[in-house]
Amino acid sequence: MFTSALRSIRLRSWLRSWLVVCLFGLAACSSLPKIMPDLARRPGPPVQLEGARGPLSAAQSKAILGRLESRGQDTGIFERHLALEEAIVGSPLTTGNQVVLLQDGPATYRAMYAAIMAAKDHINLETYILDDDEVGQRFAQALIAKQRQGVQVNLIRDSVGTLGTPTAFFQKLADSGIEVLEFNPINPLETRKEWALNRRDHRKLLIVDGDTAFLGGINISSVYSGGSFRSGSRRKPVNDPNGEPDASLAWRDTDLQLQGPVVAEFQKLFIAAWESQKGAPLKARNYFPPAQNAGRQVVRAIGSSPEEPYSLIYATLLSAIASAETSVHLTNAYFAPDPQLLDALEAAARRGVDVRLILPSKTDSWLIFHAGRNYYERLLRAGVKLYERRGVILHSKTALIDGVWATVGSTNLDWRSFLHNHELNAVVLGAEFGKQVQTMFAKDLAASDPITLEKWQQRALNLRLKEWFARVWEYWL
Repeated sequence: MFTSALRSIRLRSWLRSWLVVCLFGLAACSSLPKIMPDLARRPGPPVQLEGARGPLSAAQSKAILGRLESRGQDTGIFERHLALEEAIVGSPLTTGNQVVLLQDGPATYRAMYAAIMAAKDHINLETYILDDDEVGQRFAQALIAKQRQGVQVNLIRDSVGTLGTPTAFFQKLADSGIEVLEFNPINPLETRKEWALNRRDHRKLLIVDGDTAFLGGINISSVYSGGSFRSGSRRKPVNDPNGEPDASLAWRDTDLQLQGPVVAEFQKLFIAAWESQKGAPLKARNYFPPAQNAGRQVVRAIGSSPEEPYSLIYATLLSAIASAETSVHLTNAYFAPDPQLLDALEAAARRGVDVRLILPSKTDSWLIFHAGRNYYERLLRAGVKLYERRGVILHSKTALIDGVWATVGSTNLDWRSFLHNHELNAVVLGAEFGKQVQTMFAKDLAASDPITLEKWQQRALNLRLKEWFARVWEYWL
C-alpha cells in the first residue's frame, strides 16, 4: 500500500522535474519578480467583523478584537496588521465560528468521513491528490453512496496531482452521477481555457452541506494512514543525508475543521474555482444555507490564484511577520523562500522577535529540500532558529505569530505556492486557538533536531553542490 503510494508521489515529482526542464529557457532569460503589494501602512477605516446575521457595528467589532488582544501577549499585531490584511485580502473577518485543529491523516479522515456520511444536501471536494489506494477507495465508495442517496457530489481534482490515479477511478465516480472536474488538464486537447501547464490546484477543501468545511495540507492518500507521533507505528528509518523518503515513514500534516459563517467564504472560493475552470453548471442545491453561530472563533478565509497580481496568502503572511513583536513560529513542508520572505524573517529576528522554523529532514522533493537548505547559513547568522523534524515526512503548513495570529492551509513557503498554484488558508485570531497551535508546535519542536551555524558550516561538499544546483531551479519548483 505504502510502496504504491510512494511510487505515485515519485511520478508526480518526476513530472515536476520535467516541467522545470521544459521551462529552462524562460528561467534563464527572466529575472525573479517581486511578488508583494505595497505594504505601506496607511490610515483607513477600522476593521469590521461579520457574524451570522451580517456585518457587526464598528463598536461590536472593536470590542471583540479588543477582547482577543487582551487575552494574548503584549502585541500590536491586531492594530498594526489587521486593517492592512483586510485591505489586501478583501474577504471578511468573521466571528461565531468553531475551529477544530486536526493533526495527521487518521484524525482528519475520521472527521471528514463522519461529515460525508452525515451529508444531506451536497458535498464539494477540491483536492490536489486523490489516490486509487485503500484510503482513496474508501472515500470514493462513501461519495458514490451519498450520490446514490440524492446528495450532490462535486469534485475538483488537479490533473498533475492525480496523474498516477487511473482514469477508470474517476470514470466510476462520474458514472454514479458525481460531477468530476479535472483542473487544468495536462492534455492541451482537453483544456477548457488557455493551456497553462505550470498552474496547478494545490488546495485541499471539503465542504459538506454548506455547514462544515475541512482544509489544510492533507491529500487523500494512504501515505497518511499512520500517526506521526505514535511510537512503534513504523520501522526505524534509515539515515539518509539526501532527505529521501521511504515507505515506512509516517506523514506529519495538519488540517482544520470549521463551522460557522466562515464556511460560506470557503464555499464561494470553491464555486469560483469551478466556474473559472468552465465546469458544467453546478446542479441546484442549498450551497449557502443561513449562517449559524457555532463558536467564538474569529476566522478569515483566504484563497490565492495565479490570476491575481500577487498571492493574497503570501501578502498577509508577510504583513503579519512584519508586525510581529514577540514570536514567529513557522512549520512548513517546502521551503524555498524569495528575497522578501528572507528579509522579513531576518528583520524580525534582528529586532528581537523569537523566529523559529521547523522544516523537513525527509522529503518527497529533493530539489526543494536542497534549495531551502541553501539559505540556512544566512538565516542562522541573522538569529533565526532552524529545526528539522526527524522520523517523518513533514507536510504541515502552519504559522503562529505573537501567539494570537495563526494560519493553517495548503500554502508552502516556496515560489510555486506564491506564483503558480491555487492555494487556500484560514487565518484564526486569538490566544485560545493560538495556545493549541503553540502546543502542537512545541510537540513538533521536541521531535526535531536543531541546526546550529557551526554544525551547518561543516556539512559535506556534495550537499553544498546540491544546494547550488537546486537554487538555480527554485523559481519553477
